[in-house]
Amino acid sequence: MAGIAEILKSARTIAVVGLSSKPWRPSYGVAEYLMRVGYRIIPVNPNEAEVLGQKAYPALDAVPERVDIVNVFRRSEFVPEVVEAAIRIGARAIWLQEGVRHDEAAERARQAGLEVVQDRCILKEHRRLAP
Repeated sequence: MAGIAEILKSARTIAVVGLSSKPWRPSYGVAEYLMRVGYRIIPVNPNEAEVLGQKAYPALDAVPERVDIVNVFRRSEFVPEVVEAAIRIGARAIWLQEGVRHDEAAERARQAGLEVVQDRCILKEHRRLAP
């Protein structure tokens, strides 16, 4: 768990892939919490213009600033393309939310130097590790 704690402690900017503007969606609640505790949130969703007052981008490759964590709210079959984009933009970590796993893509991310967390909720982990 030291890896997860370090990822969360050192990160400042989190791109949330699949972030929805619908308040009842898990991605919205998680992103709202992360903003409240001080992270910069960048929504990545081609179907959104703005979420939580932040400009949304259609793809990770369109994000114009450095991203520490790519937090993924997409189904597992979409993970390989997200991992490739995370590698291209120089992200430090890829975080797959609960229920999202792709071992081959995770290994590809690790080989490219990214930290990888699979099948865990970033909000739950942050709350668990908070002092």
